[in-house]
Amino acid sequence: MTVKLQLAPSEPPAARRSSTKERHAVARLPEQWREALEKLGEPAFRAQQIFRWIHQHGVFDVEQMTNLARPLRASLQEQGLSSPLQEVSARRSSDGTRKLLLRLHDGFAIECVMIPRANDEDDDDDVDEDDAPAELGARTDRPVTLCISTQVGCAMGCVFCASGQAGLERGLGAHEIISQFLIARRHLDAGERIRNVVFMGMGEPLHHYAETAQTIRLLTHPMGIGMSPRRITVSTVGLISGIQKLGEDFAGKIGLAVSLHAPDGPTRSTIIPMNEHQPLAELIEALRRYPLPKRRRITIEYTLIHGINDEPVHARRLAETLRGLPVKVNLIPMNPIHASNLRAPLPEAV
Repeated sequence: MTVKLQLAPSEPPAARRSSTKERHAVARLPEQWREALEKLGEPAFRAQQIFRWIHQHGVFDVEQMTNLARPLRASLQEQGLSSPLQEVSARRSSDGTRKLLLRLHDGFAIECVMIPRANDEDDDDDVDEDDAPAELGARTDRPVTLCISTQVGCAMGCVFCASGQAGLERGLGAHEIISQFLIARRHLDAGERIRNVVFMGMGEPLHHYAETAQTIRLLTHPMGIGMSPRRITVSTVGLISGIQKLGEDFAGKIGLAVSLHAPDGPTRSTIIPMNEHQPLAELIEALRRYPLPKRRRITIEYTLIHGINDEPVHARRLAETLRGLPVKVNLIPMNPIHASNLRAPLPEAV
């Protein structure tokens, strides 16, 4: 078990394939596009062309899809093929981090964050044996990690989290989740590329499993973005059925980060209400069953809160709780929020 200290900002089963009728155009896979185009009398190869325009080139405007016939472009426009998100603002910090504020069609707003990383920050010991050679060799570009949201608000109610205290407004569709990637890609500097995607923004990804899974399929499809599954991490507060489903659907190749935040059940229940219904002991057993490939580890997210979980006794309990699990622990000193009286830990406690 390794421990990494990070100073960071605060911040159930479903079908494997939803039918075309249920999918926004931007969230369709090539086979779903074929199904839709067959009804229009269009040849199957058009499905690949449209999918590539959207996911390889990030084009939502059908008038720019110049290899499509005009009648087909008009039909796509009638079906509502357009950008699901409107970019409101892009703020850049001195270290190159970019925060994008995006507006949904119903007026809600979400954020995604682009975080530049040095090449030597990569965890080479986590490389899978079956990674594509191109993925392993592409080290010349400067890597960027993209943090994306899956919901407007959150239903989990964690007492130290602003989103959890605000509550859940609604989940995002896969078209709204994948569009965060497509828009963020436009903000890359020369020589950068999005090498990692983390589902760690607003919302609980596994509470919204079908849309999260569809987004992963879009990210990894070889005709589109073609991202390696090992470059994707899903963060969860610990929804056991969702963890099991994620492991089954993607053979454990999707990285898993678990917001544990406490070393034992009683402590966890005081800050994460969901622990009453999905106890820590059962969560740990679910992590033991997650089908991790060789040399991969589960990330344990642990927000340090003054007087709650930041004492030496908590560190010893945490080590005991995690004993035998292939994990790395990410310590995150709490950022205070207006909705809670909880405080950040003292530097000596960290």
